Amino acid sequence: MASNYSFDVVSEVNTQEVDNAINQATKEIGQRYDFKGSKAEISLSDNEIKLAAEDEYKLNAVIEVLNGKLIKRGVSPKALDFGKLEKASLGSVRQNAKLVMGISKEKSKEIIADIKASKIKVQTQIMDNQLRVTGKDKDDLQKVIALLKGKDYGVDLQFTNYR
Repeated sequence: MASNYSFDVVSEVNTQEVDNAINQATKEIGQRYDFKGSKAEISLSDNEIKLAAEDEYKLNAVIEVLNGKLIKRGVSPKALDFGKLEKASLGSVRQNAKLVMGISKEKSKEIIADIKASKIKVQTQIMDNQLRVTGKDKDDLQKVIALLKGKDYGVDLQFTNYR
């Protein structure tokens, strides 16, 4: 019997599912009545999604369609980090959204602080862009998972390598 148990807290995005969601959203935008005759596009390149539309209203509709497709494909909308809205020529607008891969150092420190504040007897360590939580009792690890699921850190958390 092992003396220590552990799991990893990661934030990963399946880029193939994101690509599929973008293709589905593009198809839906091409078929929707409110987008007939207008220019609205979504493209993916190097973990960045580029969105463009004729005005802010249509851009918000494009984002809404994309988020719906991402949710249906099992990708959290928290995996997208939207940049600022840019004005383009002839009144059109653009916006970029980066895919969030991994947990940043600031988020890691915030998560570790919450785990320490809970007084659960586990150790945490930052490993590149993920966290490893170790403890002697599996129940403590389950409590940590429940604690992290109950809070919103602005990124989609997954729990892997539970041993």
